[in-house]
Amino acid sequence: MTPTTYYPYRHGQLCCESLPLAKLADAVGTPAYVYSKAALLDSYAAYDHAFKDVPHLVCYSIKANSNLGVISTLAKAGAGADIVSSGELHRALRAGVSPKKIIFSGVGKTRDEMRDALKAEILIFNVESVSELRALDEVARELGTRAPVALRVNPDVDPQTHKYIATGLKSAKFGIPYTQALAAYEEAARLPGIQVVGADMHIGSQLTKTSPLGDAVARVAALAKQLRERGIEITTIDVGGGLGIRYHDETPPSHVQYATVLLPALKELGVTVLLEPGRSIVGNAGALLTRVLYHKQTDAKTFVVVDAAMNDLVRPAFYDSYHAIVPVAEARTGSPVETVDVVGPICESGDFFAKDRALPRPEEGELLAILSAGAYGFAMASNYNTRPRPVEVLVDGDGYTIVRRRETFEDLVAGETTV
Repeated sequence: MTPTTYYPYRHGQLCCESLPLAKLADAVGTPAYVYSKAALLDSYAAYDHAFKDVPHLVCYSIKANSNLGVISTLAKAGAGADIVSSGELHRALRAGVSPKKIIFSGVGKTRDEMRDALKAEILIFNVESVSELRALDEVARELGTRAPVALRVNPDVDPQTHKYIATGLKSAKFGIPYTQALAAYEEAARLPGIQVVGADMHIGSQLTKTSPLGDAVARVAALAKQLRERGIEITTIDVGGGLGIRYHDETPPSHVQYATVLLPALKELGVTVLLEPGRSIVGNAGALLTRVLYHKQTDAKTFVVVDAAMNDLVRPAFYDSYHAIVPVAEARTGSPVETVDVVGPICESGDFFAKDRALPRPEEGELLAILSAGAYGFAMASNYNTRPRPVEVLVDGDGYTIVRRRETFEDLVAGETTV
């Protein structure tokens, strides 16, 4: 899937599926997050097909995009959910995800969150430290139950991705060091409130090579064999998520190539495979629709000021990430090209979507689409500069549903009090 697969030009207008974005902007305003339902379902189905030869469960990673419309669309298709908070647990259940398809990940689960998840009877906890393991044991015993557990093992594999989203190195905060994993499992097997059922790994996000994944799975598979020799039965292996998408010129593996690297070791073990894709499900399904406010020329730069801002999409400022920016009117693609910075209205120099980008000259009032914005877009949005967050829209063919209304000024102060 490329950024434009579900955003084609039709009859001179950029569309999401078959819906012209200019028509949508007239109806819901800008900035607006737009998601393609077909893209969500196609990517989920691609994972499901790639792993068809083994028992498996695709658990969508809610942190990538936690909109109820997105989650419910995937849940109806059969997906589970990977969560990292009680808030995400609430969203998953509200969206119709079966508790027995929910994985609880994350390094800092509180005891209250453990209680919430145990009461909901989720599928499994991915435990990331011995301290967390002991706390979960205590909470489970308080509730008179046993917590199903996989230990997240840090295989110390370089995922070859951005340092902020690399999670499988020994210097990362995530998981239990591989050298300590056997001892941690042996302790887990002795705890009365813990039921050991699996092993877990997740080495990072936006992975564009298969070799690090192969190395990591090989290490976890070897560990699973050692555990079985010690009478600790491993029935599930969670291979994490992290498969990259194409933002610009990346060439990430296909779903089938991804599975081909992982499956040999997993088939040999005869385990149920758990997957936690997020970005690769929703990233290229989404776009941020924005309108040009001003065209500003200085002695040093040309700026295109748009009505979206870093509070709406922080990835360029936070990760220095690339997002393709295209005109909604196809005729504009033939305009003279100029090198510009595309920036927002926020009072920060970091408020930009592109720097020194060659674009067909954007004119004031023109609509632009910032592509590949479905993952970690709205999910990381804020109200900085007291800006309401955008509307979210799910497109299905030539129709759409507003799956989150635009915030109002009253929404922004609803929890506050003057003194």
